[in-house]
Amino acid sequence: MVGLEQGSEAHYEDACYYSATYADRSEDIDYYLRLVADAEPSELLEYGCGNGRIALPLAYRGARVTGVDQSAPMLKDFRRRLRRAPREVRERLVLRRGDMRSVRLERRFSLVLCTFNTFLHLYSRRDVERFCARVVAHLKPRGRFVVDVSIPDPNELCRDPNRLLRCTPFRHRTTGRVVRYGERFDYEPMAQVLVVDMEFESRDEPQQRWNTPLAHRQFYPQELEALLHYNGLETVVAHGDFACEAPDRDSTNLILHCRRRRGW
Repeated sequence: MVGLEQGSEAHYEDACYYSATYADRSEDIDYYLRLVADAEPSELLEYGCGNGRIALPLAYRGARVTGVDQSAPMLKDFRRRLRRAPREVRERLVLRRGDMRSVRLERRFSLVLCTFNTFLHLYSRRDVERFCARVVAHLKPRGRFVVDVSIPDPNELCRDPNRLLRCTPFRHRTTGRVVRYGERFDYEPMAQVLVVDMEFESRDEPQQRWNTPLAHRQFYPQELEALLHYNGLETVVAHGDFACEAPDRDSTNLILHCRRRRGW
């Protein structure tokens, strides 16, 4: 299994490919746009803002967003995209590179977001404790913390790590080459970490090949709720998808709305 540091960073080193990969993912953007419209927060904080897939639409909608991310390539691309935005949108955005477990912004927000599996890069109990302490410190007394994660899929966790699952070849956005693409799934049950190793190979130049690992901690719903509870965050709303349906056995996502527990 690859190192956790590499599994946390590699997927975000190519912002162009990242954008192309998730270009059709909009349900979470719509969810957070509705949330901002309903809550009307004066300012919000997004952990894992990346290159602005969610934060930028929120700023266009009128929200003042502070975005935190550890990936320099993603933030560089975010700033490139911002240069094309209207001045009033640029003025609503503040970007900060930093580790979400330790970054201190010296301010509080009415809404704090941890979007699109960013929470799954917290691999240990200590990581969760440190991060939740920062969330609590950054929340206003009546503020709301919202986190969305994928729910562990037993089919992925039991796959043979030596088996390459092939996908349809496609033209890679960054290299311009047609590539053969496949994925290997390697789950470490004691650490509860799933590594998806994405393998690329140029169709015309087979010697041109590379791997991109992505490591995600697998949090089960009751486990996640307990971790948040014992670190000062009380769940008040739970959704099983971005259409706001209640979680059930068929849910693949979990979105939790939390507030600071009394006394924290």
